[in-house]
Amino acid sequence: MVSELRLFVEHDFQEKAQQYFAVLSSRGVAVKIELVEKLNARFFRLNPDLALCVDIEGLWLSANGMKMQPDWKAEVGRLKRASLKSEMIARACNLGEKPKLIDATAGLGHDSLLMAHLGAEVTLVERHPILFTLLESSKAQAENDPFLKPIVARIHLVFSDSADYLKRQIAQKKIVDVVYLDPMFPQRDQNQNAVKKQAQVKKQMQLLHVLLPKDGDMDLGDHLLELARKMAKRVVVKRPRLAVFLADQKTNHQWHGDACRFDAYFQHPISE
Repeated sequence: MVSELRLFVEHDFQEKAQQYFAVLSSRGVAVKIELVEKLNARFFRLNPDLALCVDIEGLWLSANGMKMQPDWKAEVGRLKRASLKSEMIARACNLGEKPKLIDATAGLGHDSLLMAHLGAEVTLVERHPILFTLLESSKAQAENDPFLKPIVARIHLVFSDSADYLKRQIAQKKIVDVVYLDPMFPQRDQNQNAVKKQAQVKKQMQLLHVLLPKDGDMDLGDHLLELARKMAKRVVVKRPRLAVFLADQKTNHQWHGDACRFDAYFQHPISE
């Protein structure tokens, strides 16, 4: 992460920017507020470095002429089309049973939003302070939407390292119905021929690549699978269709789609 991020804001939203400044500072992110005349496409082209910005729609990440936020409101169309029968993720996570579910690889939260819509009670865990604050902002915006409000009420955000969070649950002998893992950058360890065939990463993922570290095991999730299997009745891992097994652990069952698959690991309930 850069040592200090600029937080761009127009005059009308300075108070909101100050609120985000305080939150980010409390989470160890050094931020410098810069007042600008207009946040528009030209401004972002002229300011390509990684930065944050604030407008009426909340907090955004910007870089390379683009800006993005998780933007849960933009998912409404997808949610309205979704059903337990039509969504492969619903079968993989057994969402018809309205499970208590931990999403240990939060990302932009779109899968968690879908799973909450289809009945799950979701705990969304994220350790990166900027990404977590972006998720908080998106949830706050969604709470003002009549369609999304009851859905996001079933999503609980937790600011924590996922491995540490799962270890605490294990130590407390907590059991959860499902732990869901969607490693952020699976292309790094999947079949190389499949990598070459991949389309260009979407804008949101491009900016996440800029924001998140590209070393360490944070993004691959291998270390989370073993922990998840100790405290979940079912662990579900989302993978590109031709990717290797996470942590080289063969699955108990798979659901295959055109672009991705879901690997499931079933466990016997743990006696308390």
